[in-house]
Amino acid sequence: MSLENTIIGRTGEVGTMIDGLDSARSTARRMDRRMTSTGSDDGSLLRPVAASTGRGPVLVRGDQAVYAARRLGELLYGRPPGVTGHQWSSAGREGFDHVVCAASTGRPLFAVEVGPPVPPGSAAQRAERMKDAVCAAVGLAVLRIASPTLRAADHGRRIVEYVIDARAYADAVRPDPGHTEPNDVTPVAFRDIVGRLPDGRSGHVNDLGALARAAAVEAYVSRRLVDPIVRGLHVRWADGPAEGWSWVEVRPGRCLVERVRVWEHRISCGVDPGRLAEDLAAVAVGERLRGLDGGEPELVAREQLDGDIRRLGARRDEMRNGFGFDHLCVD
Repeated sequence: MSLENTIIGRTGEVGTMIDGLDSARSTARRMDRRMTSTGSDDGSLLRPVAASTGRGPVLVRGDQAVYAARRLGELLYGRPPGVTGHQWSSAGREGFDHVVCAASTGRPLFAVEVGPPVPPGSAAQRAERMKDAVCAAVGLAVLRIASPTLRAADHGRRIVEYVIDARAYADAVRPDPGHTEPNDVTPVAFRDIVGRLPDGRSGHVNDLGALARAAAVEAYVSRRLVDPIVRGLHVRWADGPAEGWSWVEVRPGRCLVERVRVWEHRISCGVDPGRLAEDLAAVAVGERLRGLDGGEPELVAREQLDGDIRRLGARRDEMRNGFGFDHLCVD
């Protein structure tokens, strides 16, 4: 073979290789476009939830159906535009404890998580942030509740019922824009409705912590507590969640303390999220009061709790509505 033919032959091979690489890149781009979803016909990227065998709704309330344990990837048509493949592969496997959908169409309205706080800097926190990024990209509303004690299996359904009812009530009493009258009476907030409690007393019927407060009174009567009152506070961080604390004095100078954080991502839960967090902290206190007979619970010294409250109050500039519990800091 001549030198000229050899050069031409090699040039042809290189040209063939370049054509092959261009073809591969084009194929990859087409595959990437197919993997990046354009959503449904109406432009939504949210996929309706179907009641598959053995996975029907755990609750139907009004025009909303609640499904348990769904992965984020099951709720979307595919990877949203603007989300990287790494974000999608990680976030798509993450799940929600409950997903609330329109009963007629199955379209997701919001998702709920209940569980322990994720440690800062952990792999769980990184996965949570990726999931948040994907949810933000598709507009999926998420209510996240972080508690060392509350769990979705035991408390999730009641919380979801409460939020559905609170949101429905808020929608029903919200005045029409431009149709307010000077003498219109401000409707009672959902949390402030008074009625008959399960024990026959009159009180706030939409206080999630009502049963825990009643249990504390019973424990006090049976001399298992030194104080029958479940106390609490709540704040809303300007750039973060609402936070609620609740505590009861079990032994002289020793308290059982619970803290809960509530994040509202693109959703209003129908009640003040700070009060919801405080009520959920009371629920957690009630959960732990059940174990008093089984052994001494982990308690916090009253002096330490007082110091924690003062330090919390000192951060009032970081809070959305300031700190309204200075009376708890008085010696």
